[in-house]
Amino acid sequence: MNSYTINKGINKPIEFKGLKAQYIGYLAAVLVLTLIAFGVAYAIGISMYLCLGIGIVLGTSGFLFVFHLNAVYGEYGMMKKLAQKQVPPHLLIRSRKIFTRLNKH
Repeated sequence: MNSYTINKGINKPIEFKGLKAQYIGYLAAVLVLTLIAFGVAYAIGISMYLCLGIGIVLGTSGFLFVFHLNAVYGEYGMMKKLAQKQVPPHLLIRSRKIFTRLNKH
């Protein structure tokens, strides 16, 4: 019987089947959203085979997308990229008062 190890050691990120850190949560969210989409499509009366096809396509594409993000950005790369988008390209300072008052504490 297979047993899966999740933690690799102390002070190391959680890794499961190659996915690291937050990507495990992203994959879980993708699978839950796929299940919800399948349920909604089936509830509104779409054919079960079409619902199954939609579920397989959404699940597979989401699965591959999360693994692609994991491979491209790694453990913290995506968070760093999103944080860098919030940094202004330059600061506009119209006065020297900020710098001249630094030593007057």
